[in-house]
Amino acid sequence: MGKQAVPSSSSGGKKAKKKWSAKKVKDKANNMVVLDKPTYERLFKEVPTYKLITQSVLVDRLRLNGSLARIAIRELESQGLIKPLVQHHRQVIYTRATGDEKK
Repeated sequence: MGKQAVPSSSSGGKKAKKKWSAKKVKDKANNMVVLDKPTYERLFKEVPTYKLITQSVLVDRLRLNGSLARIAIRELESQGLIKPLVQHHRQVIYTRATGDEKK
């Protein structure tokens, strides 16, 4: 019994090198660093009506950067427009301030 012929594809022939650059690239977000007048008015008009208010929600909806969103949340809280629900050192969750604090 002789050896069987090995197909040429399994012999160590040259293969095309795998390209790793075929992944999708996320666009850089161009968020605001300073509040302009329309966004400032929208912040005090719309945000106190949101049920869930976090830094990431403001970044997403108002196109602010993260540090500006944190400052805006602190300002809204100091004016009594929103109230904290969960205080964590990484993520602080607020909700709208309603008149039913007598629980």
